[in-house]
Amino acid sequence: MVITGRNLRRLVRVPTLIVFATVQPVLFVLLFTYVFGGAIRPSGVEHYVDFLLPGIFVLAIAFGASQTGVAIADDLATGMIDRFRALPMTRSAVLAGRTVADAVRNLFVLLLMTGVGYAIGFRFHAGPVAAAGAIGLALLIGVALSWINALVGLLVHDAETAGLAGLMPVIVLVFTSSTFVPIATMPGWLRAFAEINPVTVTVDALRALVLGGPTAEHVWQALAWIVGLLVVTVPVAVLRYRRTVAG
Repeated sequence: MVITGRNLRRLVRVPTLIVFATVQPVLFVLLFTYVFGGAIRPSGVEHYVDFLLPGIFVLAIAFGASQTGVAIADDLATGMIDRFRALPMTRSAVLAGRTVADAVRNLFVLLLMTGVGYAIGFRFHAGPVAAAGAIGLALLIGVALSWINALVGLLVHDAETAGLAGLMPVIVLVFTSSTFVPIATMPGWLRAFAEINPVTVTVDALRALVLGGPTAEHVWQALAWIVGLLVVTVPVAVLRYRRTVAG
């Protein structure tokens, strides 16, 4: 809780961190809805914004998660991690506190974007339970991505490099997924990659919870990706952190 509180207070003191995490996705929502929405007609969806917003949820969370690696690398560079060693807490508490703070930030971002979406016509069509499930699943995606970026920050030890390393894969994966357009409209070679793209899997799960219809298969596939990422990255990140502070 100490580490989580410290990271949340830092967000308040440096509001540009929230601005970075929210302004860009909101601009994407407005741009794609009003500029390209008239030309993109996903099958079975009346309003493009209903198709778009679940993808923007993942985009916003992924962009925000890159700041986890930046923060960890910055704490290493400034010696803050060394100060944490004097506190009576487990070694993994620093990383866990960082990811919990990121989850709180992500909840704020998701609620803000939902509000913007509602202002331009977005609706949850499957009821309040599915809506809560969509928000919860998005938060779990954020937790997994935060742990990945925490590991990146521990590996590179440089905030700028950590930021680039966190953003570049996101840009590639998001723009080769179903985030903005149905994958059926893509060329065959790109569609083959998009179908196995983890961003497509998670976006499709959120979209199913938003639009209604069969959800179980999509959600279970997304959860499998999330659990798999956590099983791999959490112990590796904790081990790397222990070696970093010990050496």
